[in-house]
Amino acid sequence: MSPRARRLALPLLALAIGVIALGTAIYVTLLPRGGSSVSIGGPFALTAGDGRTVSDRDLRGAPYLVFFGFTHCPDVCPTKLFQLSEVLRAMGDGGQKVRALFITVDPERDTPAIMKSYVSSFDERIVGLTGDREAIDKVVRDFRAFAKKVPTKDGDYTMEHTGLVYLMGKDGQFIGSFNLERPPEEAAKDLLRRV
Repeated sequence: MSPRARRLALPLLALAIGVIALGTAIYVTLLPRGGSSVSIGGPFALTAGDGRTVSDRDLRGAPYLVFFGFTHCPDVCPTKLFQLSEVLRAMGDGGQKVRALFITVDPERDTPAIMKSYVSSFDERIVGLTGDREAIDKVVRDFRAFAKKVPTKDGDYTMEHTGLVYLMGKDGQFIGSFNLERPPEEAAKDLLRRV
């Protein structure tokens, strides 16, 4: 083997292992319910911006979407919430029962009032939810999501978190990851089939 080929072999091997690990993680996390004992989602009771408690039982009867994030997020969260807003608007009157939950992974900063103010910039069917650290950690675990506090150089912190949008069925059971990387009208048709 030439020296150049040896220099390329290690990074390519590392890349291949990383792709396999990522694929396995996605498969295990998002495997639909019917084919496995893997469970995604579960009971929760969190606080909305108006102070009322919202539970998984309140959402039964219509599909709903779940996205984990935080209000200090510079790019991923506002982008996903904008995309969700566009899909909900594209659903028209047929999607009035559908809700999208924006569950904070940063409850220390994201109070009910802050969540209410933040989601007011998006579609009214997006509900911002928060709770105490224990309740948030439980929901994150139940959805097999990821959230981690990362200190910044200025003494503050940011949050790393799962960027997936979870699609839950009328019965509250996990259906799969919901693709927002397509025209809103196409995504809206997908959701309307499940209403």
